[in-house]
Amino acid sequence: MENKGLIHAILFDGKGGGRDLTWDEINNWDASQGKIWIHLLYTSPDTVSWLHENSGLESFIAEALVSEDTRPRSTVMGKGLLLNLRGVNLNPGADYEDMVSLRIWAEENRIITTRKRRLLSVTDLKNQFNNGCGPTTVSRFIISINEFITAHIENAVEGIEDQISSLEEGVLSPREDSLRLQISSIRREAILLRRYLAPQREAISRLQVDSTVWFTELDRRHLYEVVNNLVHIVENLDSLRDRATIAQEELNNALSAQLNSRMYVLSIITAIFLPLTFFTGLLGINVGGIPGASYKWAFLIVMVLLLFICIGQYFYFRKKHWI
Repeated sequence: MENKGLIHAILFDGKGGGRDLTWDEINNWDASQGKIWIHLLYTSPDTVSWLHENSGLESFIAEALVSEDTRPRSTVMGKGLLLNLRGVNLNPGADYEDMVSLRIWAEENRIITTRKRRLLSVTDLKNQFNNGCGPTTVSRFIISINEFITAHIENAVEGIEDQISSLEEGVLSPREDSLRLQISSIRREAILLRRYLAPQREAISRLQVDSTVWFTELDRRHLYEVVNNLVHIVENLDSLRDRATIAQEELNNALSAQLNSRMYVLSIITAIFLPLTFFTGLLGINVGGIPGASYKWAFLIVMVLLLFICIGQYFYFRKKHWI
């Protein structure tokens, strides 16, 4: 088996550290050597082949680990656990809401994880092993990866919250087009994040109740804290979505008020010039008999008449409180 498809494999040393393994060492591993974490690229043909032929997993579990479309879920199968998680996409140039999927199969002594795109939470956990402070049991591994994923999600949501706070202060500023696009982007981020975090919250809650025999009571209490953080994050996303909606409504109201003000000014101008246009148009018709056509003061008289009409309209509008 070639190394293609194997991102890394770690043999726990039971003290928080671990040793990297090759494909050959993975295939020769047994539980007596210690606990093992195998992290694979599920789009690799080698990964698919190993999962179906050499991993010892049932076909439907192997298929779940390479499935393209997954929603967060947790399913206990005998003494094993199938867990699908989503983390925020912190890769360069990516959007938070384009969440990265992590598939996990956990047994008492073995963990198999698969992914397509890089997930920073997995890198954080790998660094813990490198520093000798990683988890020593499979249950602690499950808790740690959930804690890292939740922490990054929380940081992303706090960033969105800062953005909406800034936008709320600038709703009445003259940069309406920019604000409208930013508010729409924030609403989209909040909606898409919540789309995955709500079922992820339910999956971790279910794991807390239906966990396998190798989960201790202390592990369940740690999971409870993870669930509480997810509940808080989902509530914050609901609040952010509502705040973005209110900001959008306030912006629309401000834009509507500006439009109404401009239309009002145009209406006043139109009302003033309408009788003047009618009068000048009437005098400008190209037929005989126009009064004053040969009188040298006729133009001046017409201009004075038009001025008096404007003044009369102005006072009439003031009397009606239209201006």
